[in-house]
Amino acid sequence: MKTVPRLTLEDARLMMAAAEKKAREIGVDMDIAIVDDGGNLLLFQRMDNARVTSITIAIDKAYTAGAARKSTRAYGAVSGPGQPAFGINSSIQGRFMIFAGGLPLFIDDQPVGGIGCSSGTPDEDEKVAQAGVDALLNSLG
Repeated sequence: MKTVPRLTLEDARLMMAAAEKKAREIGVDMDIAIVDDGGNLLLFQRMDNARVTSITIAIDKAYTAGAARKSTRAYGAVSGPGQPAFGINSSIQGRFMIFAGGLPLFIDDQPVGGIGCSSGTPDEDEKVAQAGVDALLNSLG
């Protein structure tokens, strides 16, 4: 039997605090979602001026990254016309995200979840998500 690490609510709160801090540093209120390794929502936060239209996008970015175990940017790179994953964004009733801002989380090479951010540019979304991932990994030593 395999023993695998699990993302806890405390872990998600640590990630959320770091992501929110980064969003404030760059001056963009974000919608931020954190999921477990099955893509199930653990924690969501909408900052005061985050886009209402980005709520579902942030959740779906986290879902894609956590459940599919690859960044949404990476899926975007292989999902255009003529690429091997063309059309993947229409799978899972359109929940599959293919633009930056969703990052998977691995601990000891084991998938444990994902984080998705939306309301800024794709690069801003990804920076905020990366801050959340980095905070958790740094806390583990």
